[in-house]
Amino acid sequence: MVLQSQETMPQTPIFSSMLGSSCSGQVQPDMGERCVDPVYQDGNLVSGSLEALIERLVPTMDYYPDRTYIFTFLLSSRVFIHPHELLAKVGQICIKQKQQLETGTEAEKAKLKSFAAKIIQLLKEWTETFPYDFQDEKSMKELKEIAHRITQCDEENGTVKKIISQMTQNLLMALSARSQFQEIREKFRQPVTDKGTILKTKPQSTQKDILSVCCDPLILAQQLTYIELERVSNIYPEDLMQIVSHMDSLDNHKCRSDVTKTYNLEAYDNWFNCLSMLVATEICRIVKKKQRTRMVEFFIDVARECFNIGNFNSMMAIISGMNLSPVARLKKTWSKVKTAKFDVLEHHMDPSSNFCNYRTALQGAAQRSQTANSNREKIVIPVFNLFIKDIYFLHKIHTNRLPNGQINFKKFWEISRQIHDFLTWKQVECPFEKDKKIQTYLLTAPIYSEEALFIASFESEGPENHMEKDSWKTLRTTLLNRA
Repeated sequence: MVLQSQETMPQTPIFSSMLGSSCSGQVQPDMGERCVDPVYQDGNLVSGSLEALIERLVPTMDYYPDRTYIFTFLLSSRVFIHPHELLAKVGQICIKQKQQLETGTEAEKAKLKSFAAKIIQLLKEWTETFPYDFQDEKSMKELKEIAHRITQCDEENGTVKKIISQMTQNLLMALSARSQFQEIREKFRQPVTDKGTILKTKPQSTQKDILSVCCDPLILAQQLTYIELERVSNIYPEDLMQIVSHMDSLDNHKCRSDVTKTYNLEAYDNWFNCLSMLVATEICRIVKKKQRTRMVEFFIDVARECFNIGNFNSMMAIISGMNLSPVARLKKTWSKVKTAKFDVLEHHMDPSSNFCNYRTALQGAAQRSQTANSNREKIVIPVFNLFIKDIYFLHKIHTNRLPNGQINFKKFWEISRQIHDFLTWKQVECPFEKDKKIQTYLLTAPIYSEEALFIASFESEGPENHMEKDSWKTLRTTLLNRA
């Protein structure tokens, strides 16, 4: 049957090289005299009007856009047009092409079925990759309208209708799952400071700590990686695109205020902060110097194991926790620590030259992931803050539109390439078994506020200069006033 081509149609691998290589090797739509819109350089699409780019998205009898273009355009289009408006325009183009094929001959009927298969494939890729584009009634209405039109192309055996029905069912399930996840997150989402405890007395040495739950650095690194991958799996490409679409730009597009706010990026960033504060808490609240030294060395080993796994986000969070002032000032403790391994880790996270050392390590992990045979070797979890900053600066450095008014598509090729890399990494199935006891501790153990950390730190090792003495005096006064 003609519709089977939906599953067997050749697809170009997404982002086989740095920029827009997927623009070549595919049949280009006939733009007639409008060859200057869109604009190509060395076979790569670099700019075009919104209308021309939308035309390039919609299949014809002789053309189907490759996956890279579909992903990049659908991802970036929200900067310029609301998804339901884009769907309406796609529907209009489909109607025109459908009318041209409705001559009644058997040959044209076959062409019509082939065209329907391509439109269904486009809708299938759209609903699977960006299901949240269909969260509002307007988008669902436009989708149903296109589906109704395409169903008419194959009314005899109803194959198209069955495929569309399955596609719609999968879409509704994806929307439902994401909605439930957001409701759960809203219920438990709290800022780090809410979990802080202002100490009035020194914690007892018998108090439970991370070492009483897990004393193996490798196992703890694996459990941290499990948590990271679980959280990363709930970040979607449109969440990342909010970095661009929610900023002031030349376009000042009207749909910006209509975009539903999500907490996915904030929640993941909050996890980083929680882990950093947990590390600092575990160190500062220990009474005896020898045990504190052991705790510092333990976290250094955990960070090292995270690096070996490819979990750079947890590694950076741990290093950040140990570099917080309440921990860093514990000179007597650090004098007993074997810091050679910590120095190596800090070298990898050296911020100079735009984190050149880290980026080299990340590139190595990414290359390892591409050729890996096991999920253990496929793990790549970038430092999320740096990943976000890269997208931010790409957006700030390059304009959305060129002086001639065309969309600067070269910019969006690069942004979508980086986002696609992230999406590829987040799909890796965690190879480590979940340890509920360890994860419960990591996710629920009390975390001190910054004030509580300083109190614990000063009680462990007294202030050494006038500035620290003043700080300690202020903290004690605050405690007395609260008593």
